[in-house]
Amino acid sequence: MKNLLILASKSPRRIELLQSLQIDFEVDPALGFQELAHSSQTPEALVAENAVGKAEEVARRHPGRLVLGVDTVGVFKGLILEKPKDKEDAFRMLSLLQGHSHEVLTGLCLIGQGKKITHVESTRVTFLSLSEKEIRAYIKTGEPMDKAASYAVQGYGSLFVQKIEGDYFNVVGLPLYRLNLMLQEFDIHILRDVHSPKVSL
Repeated sequence: MKNLLILASKSPRRIELLQSLQIDFEVDPALGFQELAHSSQTPEALVAENAVGKAEEVARRHPGRLVLGVDTVGVFKGLILEKPKDKEDAFRMLSLLQGHSHEVLTGLCLIGQGKKITHVESTRVTFLSLSEKEIRAYIKTGEPMDKAASYAVQGYGSLFVQKIEGDYFNVVGLPLYRLNLMLQEFDIHILRDVHSPKVSL
């Protein structure tokens, strides 16, 4: 049976997470969608709207298919932290986060079978206190430059994370338990074919 899931993202982290569950899927990034940023909306509304926009763009190219749109940001005291523009922007974000807690929000949108489902997942992350030298050393690794809030919890950034309250995979960029619940609303059950080498959707 032809797989119906299309990931509207080229994020290596999201691709790896889907592959870890042996889900057959295609990647078709929503390159034409202009993400909203720093609008008057709440951070929750922002990530939800971005996820919907990405899913809708790709769904127009693939009628009848199931499309997943995703958007992740960090939020510190109401300030939205997206991917850094440059090294100094990364330094600014990490300086804000060090020694404090912040939220990671991921908007998810599934479109297909004549319906659309959206959800926003939130995880609280607490950073250790860091010196300027430690922050600069981390930036030199290059890891922060394409990450929301300028860090990767699955990489060197894990050295700074003291505590996570909520879904770890949400911080990586794709909350798998929430995705599983959303897929079930489309009558897709990842574990139903657990003995098969691949999960057909």
